[in-house]
Amino acid sequence: MSEYLFGVDIGGTTVKIGFFNVEGELLEKWEITTRTDEGGRHILSDIADSINVKMNEKGLTIHDVKGIGMGVPGPVRDDGTVIRCVNLGWGIFNAADELSGLTGVPVKVGNDANMAALGEMWMGGGKGYQNQVMVTLGTGVGGGIIIGGKMLAGVNGAGGEIGHMTIDPEEHESCNCGKKGCLEQYASATGIVRMANKYIGTSDRPSKLREVQYISAKEVFDAAKEGDDLAMDIVEEHGRRLGYALAQVACVVDPEVFVIGGGVSKAGEILVEKTQKYFQEYAFHACKKTLFKLATLGNDAGMYGGACSVLNM
Repeated sequence: MSEYLFGVDIGGTTVKIGFFNVEGELLEKWEITTRTDEGGRHILSDIADSINVKMNEKGLTIHDVKGIGMGVPGPVRDDGTVIRCVNLGWGIFNAADELSGLTGVPVKVGNDANMAALGEMWMGGGKGYQNQVMVTLGTGVGGGIIIGGKMLAGVNGAGGEIGHMTIDPEEHESCNCGKKGCLEQYASATGIVRMANKYIGTSDRPSKLREVQYISAKEVFDAAKEGDDLAMDIVEEHGRRLGYALAQVACVVDPEVFVIGGGVSKAGEILVEKTQKYFQEYAFHACKKTLFKLATLGNDAGMYGGACSVLNM
């Protein structure tokens, strides 16, 4: 019986690889460099070499490994075909078939945010809930939707791209995706900084943020926790924007819980409190009691999700 799994999370700089047993215990983890030169043509072979070395080190054969689950930063079809991962230099090709051919074991590929959501459901902040939405607040805003314990990827692998929901059609500045008024422009770490600079320029409230040369999202939340009025205004708007967006998501998928992760989530309960406050204001009455929880797996969520996805193959 196959007793082991590998979970892989491909980032723009490093690839995180985890070695798991089928019970969900992370036995070992390591990183390799993501070689994005030459159109990223070496990435999968580097991953395969690293996994093959680990299997040899552990005395494992392909019969001992149930499979490899891999998260990539881009849309992925259900058959493992990636649809242009710009940060990796990839076009359109079947990454699952290629990695399986290099390792000899089955491979499941999914969007990295969806994989993180699956990981949090399996062994993290969403454990015990089969229907959930994970929201990742980092440089951008990612999302992962789990329905009945399975990822909702959509036809083009774009299911869960909540960061690019239009929440302000009157916005004049463009998002990185080319649209205007995306949730990402307000709720991401960069969005918080953008809002902070606007508030500083248009408000006469005294604030310690005016003394900071390069403001970060962490500094905004830290100042708010200390009672800084201007920072509180920014955090309030952040909660309003995010709560409004998630209320719309709830109308579509009606999850049991929203799990909030990413670097911004380190702000903790103040983030959850403000988001939930506005969510309940905007949500359809049947969805108002949806739970909010913080993610717990941190940067390991994608690896856990990759490993979990193999169990659902």
